[in-house]
Amino acid sequence: MHFDKLPANADPGRTAEINYSARESWRMLGIMAEFVEATERLASIRPAVSIFGSARTPPDHPYYTLTEDIARKLSDAGFSVISGGGPGIMEAANKGAYFGKSPSVGLNIQLPHEQSANAYQDISQTFQHFFARKVMFVKFAAAYVVMPGGFGTLDELFEALTLVQTGKIAHIPIILVGSSFWSGLADWVKASLIGEGMISPGDIDLLHITDKPEEVLEAIFSHYENRGFMPSQAEREIQLSL
Repeated sequence: MHFDKLPANADPGRTAEINYSARESWRMLGIMAEFVEATERLASIRPAVSIFGSARTPPDHPYYTLTEDIARKLSDAGFSVISGGGPGIMEAANKGAYFGKSPSVGLNIQLPHEQSANAYQDISQTFQHFFARKVMFVKFAAAYVVMPGGFGTLDELFEALTLVQTGKIAHIPIILVGSSFWSGLADWVKASLIGEGMISPGDIDLLHITDKPEEVLEAIFSHYENRGFMPSQAEREIQLSL
């Protein structure tokens, strides 16, 4: 049945439902296409580090300068740097990597406001769906570096913590940069989440808080001291269940 040739007496509500169902089916294909295209484009960027932070941080802010420094050091050390591709901390991450030795990667998201792709991307991939984009942040990252940010940054942080805690991804370093910004959150995790038995006492060890770019690299290299940066075959199999 063609949707433009429904019977004259067709129920308008039923017609709308059929059209919506058809659009949903096509949407599933679009989601699949996002996963396939992004996986193919990003296949060669490992090892990589994902950096998160506020889109609202101006270029003259100390957080911006610190992020740029961290990203440059990671890039020169051989890590591709992945950001959300937008302004603020994301731009600083891409900018630092762009002038380093390794690829600068932006995973952009289509939003009604705030998001516009920054100019410092060797590889730029645009997503319509947050969840497809979030899978790519995890899939290719050997570590997470989390700068100060808002709801989106917290979302990425707690998603990573949940995936590591539940064994859905390998244990990767999750590094919070900015002790004055993050210490209150860490104290709340200890007092409320651990204190009331919501998580295990050892879960706090999934977080590493620092203020220095050198310590970011040190934490990553220390974590991988006895193994390679590439995921094992077993870890790849686990990621298929994300």
